[in-house]
Amino acid sequence: MGKTVCYTCMHRCSLNPGQQGICLARKNVEGKIICDNYGMATSLALDPIEKKPLKMYRPGSLILSVGSFGCNLKCPFCQNHEISMIDKKTARETIGSIYISPEELTDRALECRKEGNIGVAFTYNEPLVGWEYVRDAARLVKEAGMDNVLVTNGSVSLEVLEQVLPYIDAMNIDLKGFREAYYRKLGGDFETVKAFIARAAGSCHVELTTLIVPGENDGPKEMEEEAEWIASINREIPLHVSRFFPLYRMKDRGATERKAVYALADIARKHLENVFVGNC
Repeated sequence: MGKTVCYTCMHRCSLNPGQQGICLARKNVEGKIICDNYGMATSLALDPIEKKPLKMYRPGSLILSVGSFGCNLKCPFCQNHEISMIDKKTARETIGSIYISPEELTDRALECRKEGNIGVAFTYNEPLVGWEYVRDAARLVKEAGMDNVLVTNGSVSLEVLEQVLPYIDAMNIDLKGFREAYYRKLGGDFETVKAFIARAAGSCHVELTTLIVPGENDGPKEMEEEAEWIASINREIPLHVSRFFPLYRMKDRGATERKAVYALADIARKHLENVFVGNC
């Protein structure tokens, strides 16, 4: 039996039977690419929706947030690297992941309604490396009259996006920067993310987050170009300009200076109606 190609994202991993993809969440099983993290929850919490971050979608709400393992980018500053950079075996042995079916997740979301819960947020790791679970669970949540939120890096194919988009009410999408070279450093593809953002913004509430990393994506010209491009889709798309802190494998520099974050936010405001500063 030969290799099988996974078409979930830009990597197009060509996998031998038994082999995992770059994301560690998809696998070739007997010639078929499967979602190896289906229903395997590593994190479950009732969060303020502002934590996603979503500033302009149902503010003041709580949302049941669920995460699994795996990611198709390799950001050296990942704040959730304990779950995003591991596979199924490690998730079970070190994190204690548990299986939560789409039906059970929906039931838990409904139970939390009395605490103010509005639905489910698929978050923490990259949810769309396990898009089948997002699709199945989000459909049930929607049928139960609740909302679905997706927190994603946007680094998947439009075909995958179309599978989940009918059930998603709001997204926060990481726009890591506005240079192809920077995306390559993170293991991603700039044009894939741009296409994802443009399509998503036409169908649901979208907010964007850019983490400002000193020496990487902190140039004023880059922010100007980013804000202009976002505005070309819709000037009202909220942009969160967020401050970097040393984490994971990127402890070779200090936190972004607050004044630098505020200055870049001011540049973005020349083109966008809703710009917010985070982590300051």
